[in-house]
Amino acid sequence: MTIEPLVRRTPPSVAPVEGAHTWWRSASILTTNWGAVLVVALIGAFLRTWGLNSVGFNSDEAVYAGQAASIAGQGEYLPYFPIFRAHPLLFQSLLSLSYQVSVSDVMGRLLSAAFGVGTLLVVNALGRLLYGPRAGVVAMLLLAIMPYHVTVTRQVLLDGPMVFFATAALYFLARYCRGLGERWLLVGAGVMGLAFLTKETAVVLLGGVYCFFMVIHTVKVRARMVLAAAVVFGVVASVFPLALRFAGATRSGNNYLAYQLFRRANHDATFYVTTVPPAIGFAVIAVALIGLVLERRRLDWREGLLVSWCIVPIVFFAITPIKGFQYLLPIAPVVALLAARALTTEAVWSSVTRWTPRLHRILPPLVLGLTVISLLIPSWGNVQPSTSGTFLAGSGGLPGGREAGRWIDSNLPQGATFLTLGPSMANVVAFYGHRQAYGLSVSPNPLNRNPSYTAIENADLQLRSGAIQYAVWDSFSAGRSPSFSGKLMAYVNKYHGVAIHTETVPVNDAQGIPTRQPVITVYEIRP
Repeated sequence: MTIEPLVRRTPPSVAPVEGAHTWWRSASILTTNWGAVLVVALIGAFLRTWGLNSVGFNSDEAVYAGQAASIAGQGEYLPYFPIFRAHPLLFQSLLSLSYQVSVSDVMGRLLSAAFGVGTLLVVNALGRLLYGPRAGVVAMLLLAIMPYHVTVTRQVLLDGPMVFFATAALYFLARYCRGLGERWLLVGAGVMGLAFLTKETAVVLLGGVYCFFMVIHTVKVRARMVLAAAVVFGVVASVFPLALRFAGATRSGNNYLAYQLFRRANHDATFYVTTVPPAIGFAVIAVALIGLVLERRRLDWREGLLVSWCIVPIVFFAITPIKGFQYLLPIAPVVALLAARALTTEAVWSSVTRWTPRLHRILPPLVLGLTVISLLIPSWGNVQPSTSGTFLAGSGGLPGGREAGRWIDSNLPQGATFLTLGPSMANVVAFYGHRQAYGLSVSPNPLNRNPSYTAIENADLQLRSGAIQYAVWDSFSAGRSPSFSGKLMAYVNKYHGVAIHTETVPVNDAQGIPTRQPVITVYEIRP
């Protein structure tokens, strides 16, 4: 790689070269920029907090909240949720501050929602820096109501906080690229280190930064600054591996890394093509792409930076075996910003409306309005309480899980042991029920299982001998692993299992008649 000396240059104006649409001037709420920022922030906060505690934790939420409770010294969680498990602990450590008093679902989700709203403000700042204040407000609005970002930042997941730090790092990098000072490159490296300490997959975004500097030659960087930025990132990011080493948990971290690299694929290659575009919004993606195509001859380093930021994680997660609904969340702010760029750039709409000038005034606000509606409707639907027993992991809470766990905690003996279909329900039982649970689907082969989980060597023997006294069936795991569902029910029938508790959710049957569908059933095993 050839690294050229930094060329000092006068920072360009923050407003788009092509100018802004005249239709903005008649929209008073948008021309009062800081008033618009406040309104959009309130909209984003509302969508991320409405009905926030209506459904209990899913598996990942239970794990991260359980880790936070263990860090806080809450003794009833320590046997089931070791502090060092798989990911770095910045978010869990912040959450543990509130868990010093008491452990609650809503506090964890409020912290995640706060990071989500914070990301909206960062996107506004980034949009102002690159394309002007109006683009910043529109990008903020699109992200505020985007189903993808809304859904993930309503949960106790690491991805929302990680995206906050990563987007902030992108903002500081953009300040450097604008010629506002070399110190911003170092600040960005430090903040990217915080993103890594939140979730280690943030390191993938550095590949996008590398591609940007390799492809875009109008922005130069000195070798000395590259080395300094690498040192800053390394110093901040090293906190996690050092903590693992001093805690004697290095082996766990290495085992988890090996498992993630060599595990069998959990989804097919088309997973992201079919799940992420609807969550981001087809209209947002279309507007962003149309803007890039129509302005292809006038693109500069700004678009190069944003596109590079998106391409590398898309390619990386598409080809790796492990795929999760929330893994591509870092691209959501950038896609929103590219769409905002197109919506507020005069030249884009001039090329579209040059044959029909009358459309020039009404088309941009019409497209923006339709885009907003296309995002707001599914986002509002997503924040309503879920009544389904089957859903995509990472897309929401687990209906009935909290209620079943609390029933277990209140009604079954201390020290009881449970057999569940998989580790997802086992985590929920451990968090809410404070009982040991083992997933039937966890492989006894160490090479084929998450090292965070313990396999059952001989479930039949454990049930027959009374070492495991209860079994839990849930519709979510059954939908993903029907073979293990059949196996667990075979054990229940073989050892005279009796259903002692069932959680149901309201649904409509084929004729549209309201009924209740069982989603979790607890069985007592009687060998």
